[in-house]
Amino acid sequence: MLDDASSPTPQAVTAAGSTAAYRLQPLLHDLVSTVQAPTVALSGGDGQIRPAGVQGVFHADSRALSQAILTVDGRELETVGHAPQGPGATRFVALARWLGDPAPDPTVRIERFRQVVPGGMEERVEIVSSAGVPVATVVSLELGCDFAPIEVVKSGGDTAEAAAECTASGEISWNSGGVRVVVTGTGARAEFAEYARTGFLRWPVELAPRGRVTLSWRVEVRDPQAVVIAPDRPAEWAVGEGAPRIVATDHRLSRLFEQSMDDLRSLRLAETATPGDTFLGAGVPWFLTLFGRDSIWAARMLLPLGTELAMGTLRTLARRQGTKVDPGSGEAPGKIMHELRRHEFAVEGNGLHLPAAYYGTIDATPLWISLLHDAWRWGAPAAEIAALLPHLEAALGWLGGHADPDGDGFIEYVDTSGRGLANQGWKDSGDALRFHDGRQAQPPIALVEVQGYAHQAARQGADLLEAFGRPGAARWREHAAALAERFRARFWVDGPRGRFPALALDRDKRPVDALTSNIGHLLGTGLLTEAEEAGIADLLVSPEMAGGFGLRTMSADAGGFSPLSYHCGSIWAHDTAIVVAGLARAGFATHAATLAEGLLAAGETFGYRLPELFGGDDRSALGRPVPYPAACRPQAWSAAAAVTVVHAALGLYPDVPEGRMLLRPLAGAPLGAVSVRGLRVAGAEVSAAVDREGEVVVTGLPGGISTERART
Repeated sequence: MLDDASSPTPQAVTAAGSTAAYRLQPLLHDLVSTVQAPTVALSGGDGQIRPAGVQGVFHADSRALSQAILTVDGRELETVGHAPQGPGATRFVALARWLGDPAPDPTVRIERFRQVVPGGMEERVEIVSSAGVPVATVVSLELGCDFAPIEVVKSGGDTAEAAAECTASGEISWNSGGVRVVVTGTGARAEFAEYARTGFLRWPVELAPRGRVTLSWRVEVRDPQAVVIAPDRPAEWAVGEGAPRIVATDHRLSRLFEQSMDDLRSLRLAETATPGDTFLGAGVPWFLTLFGRDSIWAARMLLPLGTELAMGTLRTLARRQGTKVDPGSGEAPGKIMHELRRHEFAVEGNGLHLPAAYYGTIDATPLWISLLHDAWRWGAPAAEIAALLPHLEAALGWLGGHADPDGDGFIEYVDTSGRGLANQGWKDSGDALRFHDGRQAQPPIALVEVQGYAHQAARQGADLLEAFGRPGAARWREHAAALAERFRARFWVDGPRGRFPALALDRDKRPVDALTSNIGHLLGTGLLTEAEEAGIADLLVSPEMAGGFGLRTMSADAGGFSPLSYHCGSIWAHDTAIVVAGLARAGFATHAATLAEGLLAAGETFGYRLPELFGGDDRSALGRPVPYPAACRPQAWSAAAAVTVVHAALGLYPDVPEGRMLLRPLAGAPLGAVSVRGLRVAGAEVSAAVDREGEVVVTGLPGGISTERART
């Protein structure tokens, strides 16, 4: 999700060929993130938060602490390692080898336990001595705050430290624009250096032989103007004994699932006025807020764990559904918004100026319809679905009107403001849409997967209207059928491995003929025949597309391919998972398992916290995926990808209104046997297990729901 033009501003080249200075987006791949939305701490692997790049403690789109550097005797420690400790927690281990016994083995160890909470962070510093002599030292923490907006940090812009204040009670604080940041340290002496605009906490420490001491400090952010807050309830997919649990033959699947559940808990958000309606913030650090497309996809992928998150996401977005035509914000009647910020999101140097509530997305509206439909099938309360039907009708109205500005029967987009996103599908970087020879496509653009989303949304919207006794079902089924006919006539192109749908139609209605992962999103939308799905399935697991650790965004033989391009050759976990789900449901078990295994291998490399994206290099290159340096991590739909892989392995497809559940598991290697408890169908806790031969056992289904094995 490039979204806000996160790629560096192109460098300026003079007539003489020299390169002028330009700003670079700070890199993320080697940082440690500890998050409990809407607050996140980003530090080095040593736990230090330095005044550089994107390091800091951020809260609701603003940096609250720009540095927190721990020293002992004025010296930085030697780091040993770090590890996550559950949602919002990380432990860092370091040594002070100059203290204690003069021996080869270190005798003074320092552990820094970091716990992020909504609106703040707490740290416990444990100093443990195994030395035979007393140890006396001074521990210091240097602190700074710059209140930098996230978009300034993202664009590599200049920031300045705010002035620190010390109170008689030992607090260090900073104030700006109604936001107050307060730091306290138990038993510490607070000081500040006015010339450096930083504050200090200092602890004199004396350790007896083999002694230990624990120090603590905390930062609190008081921000009454934040537009997103922590929800007022625990995770919707249950806690304690009812929390999801998995046992799998492949330990990678279990570990990926468990870490992803921790990350998903830490990304939960709500709007300030409606703390009971939960959605997932898109990703750390740039997108820790409401994002239409991302929040919808993540909620859709988590439906096997219950419908509450889906309904909270749907209601939150419905409250902000478009009501008027506004070219500046991209708003249109019935349209679902793209992102929500506390103020205008202006990225220095590239002309991007997004209003606080921005609607520049082409796919969030049909995806909203599909989420509503899928939540209904998974057993969301009928009254909650019925309450959203007026919003469904408005969204369908957008689909049949403003979504097709030139009236050619396809959904397309163009940014008429000149200040918004040039590309408005999920591949939203400026250079994402390329022909096979590498040339860039020019807008207006009709994306291939969006036609699939629209076709599915029209049919699913019709099903909802019919089931709830509202008019219009026949119209939308006819709309879908006509779209499928037009699509078949205009989108298909020939390639070295056969025919496939083009990436898009450009402004001249020419098919953009690069082979991309986008076509995998068509699986299950009803836009393709069974024979067409089979052909696409084979293309998706070809060496050019699946030679890395998952599904490449673009074929390796395309002219625009680059393994570290944001959207033209990299691998995105959510993209791969969506295609795995489509392949599995369509019965292409071997194809789905091939792509799923790539994600598991990548997950192992990344400590089972899948990043937003990673390099699309061939497996033979390094034997492990190359990090994409600016990828968000954790990220909602990347974490949710683990749930999708588990769901595909189990193969449970409920239709609660019809009283049945279809079973189509992925059997055999590489996923092996999988058993999960804590799934939710119509509010009931369900357990499911599939063995290596594909035999499925489901227990706990609500009364009146029968199971049926899918035909192979």
